[in-house]
Amino acid sequence: MTLGDRLRFVLWPAVVLGVLALLVTTVGVVRGFDKTSGGEVAVVRNGGWFDNNRIRQVIQPGSELTWTGFWSTTHKYPAQQRFYTMTADPARGGRPGIDVARTPSRDGVDMGIEATIYFTLNLDEQTLRLFDDKYGTRQFRGADDKLRYPWEGVDGWNTFFDAAVRPVIDNDLREQIGRFRCAELVSSCSLVQNGTGAAPVPPGAQEDNTSISQAQDAINQSLPRNIRANLGGDFFQNIRFNLVRVALPQQVQDAVNKAQAAFAAVSEAQARVAQAQAEAEANKKRQEGYTACPACAEIDKIRALPPGVTTYAPGAGTSIPVK
Repeated sequence: MTLGDRLRFVLWPAVVLGVLALLVTTVGVVRGFDKTSGGEVAVVRNGGWFDNNRIRQVIQPGSELTWTGFWSTTHKYPAQQRFYTMTADPARGGRPGIDVARTPSRDGVDMGIEATIYFTLNLDEQTLRLFDDKYGTRQFRGADDKLRYPWEGVDGWNTFFDAAVRPVIDNDLREQIGRFRCAELVSSCSLVQNGTGAAPVPPGAQEDNTSISQAQDAINQSLPRNIRANLGGDFFQNIRFNLVRVALPQQVQDAVNKAQAAFAAVSEAQARVAQAQAEAEANKKRQEGYTACPACAEIDKIRALPPGVTTYAPGAGTSIPVK
């Protein structure tokens, strides 16, 4: 083998390795810069072949292009206000399909709760680091049976919230709604409850807004505490629970509708009786007047004649021109 062949044998591998090293370095440098939009916050973790996976830094919303290190991983979370909706409308809920939270009232009626929870992620750096350690490093299973990290876009965040936070919400609703009787939240419930001593509620009566407001206030007091305790940190701020509607089970609602229809029929019959009594009283008074004034009866008869009649013949060979 000549000297040239030996040089080529040594140099070519070195050139290839150099090119690969340059390529890897270039990719690492390009990927080493990141930034956040106004609606997201980022937690950056070390990466690479020889580095650890600890949190390197936190990038606040609306940042400029920032150096995050070679082969680091950026976990981006929503920084603006978020909301989670429980509703009977399949197009609006936090879960696919119909999503109404169900919990029993104090007297055992299965209540359907439609509500919206508003909240924001705590942007304090130490809190974000703790949040990413506890939840950003694990996957959660969604309704579609797919595993996602909380920082994997909207689907990832919703999957995390549904798996980690929704059970806390359901438990809090069970505790707070369970303090009220069904009729205190839905007044028409008293129409179909036996043995409660509740008076019949007329059709169209509204829910007890005072009790609903009390339930909503109680949830707003307890829910932030329960979320903080169960998640292990003050990860959410400005939590606000808005109770939209309390619904009865369909079979109970059907019974209420039947009871209200019966109530309406009774009211209609009572109105007819009252009308008949009033007409009878009016006829009695009218007859008393005619007895005292027979001529008045004849005058009223003439007034009651249909239009176009020119002569009225009451009998006994008499006739009266009608003017």
